[in-house]
Amino acid sequence: MRSEDLPAAERFPWWCDLTARQMYPTLLSSDHAGDYRAAVKVVELGPVTVTAPEFDCMRAVRTQRLIRRSDPEVWTLTLISGGSLWIEQDRDRHELNIGDLVLQDPSRPFRSEALEAGGLARTVQLDLTRSTFPLPEQLLRRHAARPLPSRRGVGVLLARMLEDVVDQADSLAPVECAPLGAALIDLATAFLAGTIDRARTVPVETRQRVLTREIKAFVQRHLGRADLSPSSIAAAHHISVRYLHRLFQQDGLTVGGHIRRERLERCRADLTDGRLARQSVERIAARWGFADAASFSRTFKAAYGMPPGAYRRAFAEAEQDAHGQ
Repeated sequence: MRSEDLPAAERFPWWCDLTARQMYPTLLSSDHAGDYRAAVKVVELGPVTVTAPEFDCMRAVRTQRLIRRSDPEVWTLTLISGGSLWIEQDRDRHELNIGDLVLQDPSRPFRSEALEAGGLARTVQLDLTRSTFPLPEQLLRRHAARPLPSRRGVGVLLARMLEDVVDQADSLAPVECAPLGAALIDLATAFLAGTIDRARTVPVETRQRVLTREIKAFVQRHLGRADLSPSSIAAAHHISVRYLHRLFQQDGLTVGGHIRRERLERCRADLTDGRLARQSVERIAARWGFADAASFSRTFKAAYGMPPGAYRRAFAEAEQDAHGQ
């Protein structure tokens, strides 16, 4: 949904109405109201909604009267992905910049302003239903409307997942949406629990799912390392090898099997990349942690039905036939 699809004079009123319906009512004003630029993408993910607005500088005020008229009973966890803004709640004012995460409490009055930055401000917002969110409301309120640590650990995973959900929204199958929504709730719960130092209030199953995602992200970043193994992974995450194996068994995987599958997929992608056509199969295999060429060839054939060299040639021929048609 984009303001540019409307006549200039209708754009800001449209934006005011849209934000009231998609998020919650606020009193909006802007120096660009005569020709306002804005757009929004809304992604429904089963139990949660992700909203990604981008907009010209504006001021927003949420009053007690508006709250009485419409209280969505949610926490809104917001990632600042473009521009900067400030928000003030309970006389506590903070400036937010790209990469910051902030917990917003629309059940209490606040003021905010997106600042002039030579382009549109952009955010990604995750709504979390208060009645089912497992963390104490009183503790969460102490951390509302202020920048939260988001450049390491679970904060990084959460920020990346929010951006990836928006980027890939058009390609998501309906059956994938609810599990993604549940995963976002788990990450948000772990992130906020760590922020308020109440991780013990998070269900064990949630902590295990979040830790498993952290480990899989670690594996993705270190696939090329020859020493990547269950023992090195466990040491990096301060857990025992036995516990690591138990985490993966819950997903029906082995640690070694997961590493092998991810490495094979990276090799397969490189073998079908025309820009890497001059690189040997052995070099590609070594890049992703396969030190022995013969063993790699057998493993690749077992997974994809043919040796890597033959797979590369078959893909190239299919591409040529497709372009020839």
